[in-house]
Amino acid sequence: MTAILDPQPAQTSSLALRHALTMQPDGRRVVIKLFLPGEDAQSGRNRVSSLIDRILQLDEDEIARLLDDVLTRFAGRHHDLLTTFAHHFDLVHHRVPPDIELSPNARSLIGAYFSHEFAVEAAALCNPSMVPHPDQGGLQPGQLRVAVSLRQIGEGHISSIGFCSAVVGPGERIELEEREGPLMVGERTGAKHQRDLLAAGLAEHEIETELSATVLSSLPERYSDEEFEEILGHLPGELLARPTTGETLAVMREIVAADYAVAFPVTVPLHQRVLWPAAPAESNGMEDARFVQVLEEDGRMSYAATYTAYDGRHIGGRMLQTRDMRHFEVTALRGPAAQNKGMALFPRPVHGRHLALCRSDGETLGLSERDESNRWQEAVPLLMPHRGWDLIQVGNCGSPVETRAGWLVLTHGVGPMRRYAIGAMLLDLDHPERVIADLPSGLLEPDEIEREGYVPNVVYSCGGLVHDGRFWLPYGASDVRVGFASISMEVLLGAMVPVA
Repeated sequence: MTAILDPQPAQTSSLALRHALTMQPDGRRVVIKLFLPGEDAQSGRNRVSSLIDRILQLDEDEIARLLDDVLTRFAGRHHDLLTTFAHHFDLVHHRVPPDIELSPNARSLIGAYFSHEFAVEAAALCNPSMVPHPDQGGLQPGQLRVAVSLRQIGEGHISSIGFCSAVVGPGERIELEEREGPLMVGERTGAKHQRDLLAAGLAEHEIETELSATVLSSLPERYSDEEFEEILGHLPGELLARPTTGETLAVMREIVAADYAVAFPVTVPLHQRVLWPAAPAESNGMEDARFVQVLEEDGRMSYAATYTAYDGRHIGGRMLQTRDMRHFEVTALRGPAAQNKGMALFPRPVHGRHLALCRSDGETLGLSERDESNRWQEAVPLLMPHRGWDLIQVGNCGSPVETRAGWLVLTHGVGPMRRYAIGAMLLDLDHPERVIADLPSGLLEPDEIEREGYVPNVVYSCGGLVHDGRFWLPYGASDVRVGFASISMEVLLGAMVPVA
């Protein structure tokens, strides 16, 4: 195991203990993506046909030489490069004249010309969350392997979700495991959609027609893309003739297509997996994933994460669900509380209530409950800006962590000069709408090094965990690097002030 150790005492400014371990953006971490000249430059002119015509002028010897050169330069940087070239060729093969028979080398070379590398974290690396890793093998007593999700920002400010692994404990020790090797974007697979989410999406679009009602009544609780299209293909002609049919069908297909699943081969380790935008709503980024280990209704543990989808103009809340960090199901979050950034799920139901932290008004931390229709309802205010260091806005820094003293919630506040600091509060275990204690000062504030970066004067986290009596907090510093802090739970809880 290659590891980066935390070899020296941590820094002690702020209440939490900073560890002498940071992660910097690494421009060598690249994925391979489809490249469509002209379209990618938003010129409005498709140049695929003219490029293919020029490639077809090459003889077989030149084709073989060029392909060999590409493989020599790039094969070690990617998983199964020829398979990717074959896939990208398939996406443009209709531009090849039908009377031309191409050699395998020519097909691969065409695929290479329609491929490019994207450095996923060339611009910034920030806003991590931390959960227990699915693999706890090979550890010593007192150690816990954790999976750390990362917001990676590359060219064009496009964000994706990456991962790394670390080992915390015993005591204040932390080590970062190997992060080398080629990256892979998950392969989109058939999703099992949820009928209640389709109904919630239609309600948000204010669509309630006989056609939509007929489709909803015909769908099972969980359905595939093929089952959905089969039902649309057998709708009565009288409903299809209605003047609202076109709009209704278009919205329904848009809602269904926005939910998807991606999977990775079991041979690709977690730190090489990249969740890349795969729906129009998130085409400009998947931001600030808040992962949490959750208790399912059948008693099994799994993982869920909420994140912000951004299409360049609009934001929307979305959720990832996975049992193994290898196969992920992606769905939209619906309801009034899901219309802004920063939802964070509770790790288990509270007396049958499915709860989440949110900031639906943009400046107040609130508590929302999911109703029977899978819609997140208007939030109950928990924390309003009220101190000098958080008067602009407050929000969460990840999912609540269950302790015997209450639900521990890491918060963030924004003060003068848009300076971010991390705080904390406790919610009642049985009635989380009640704040029982609060940290009067910051838990972690940007120091003189952390204040410099892509977005200055910011420390921000998307979630931490408790292990062996310590709270472990990964955090982004000025949207350019990731640091790690920890604090004794006894010290943290002792610094809390009861709320009357």
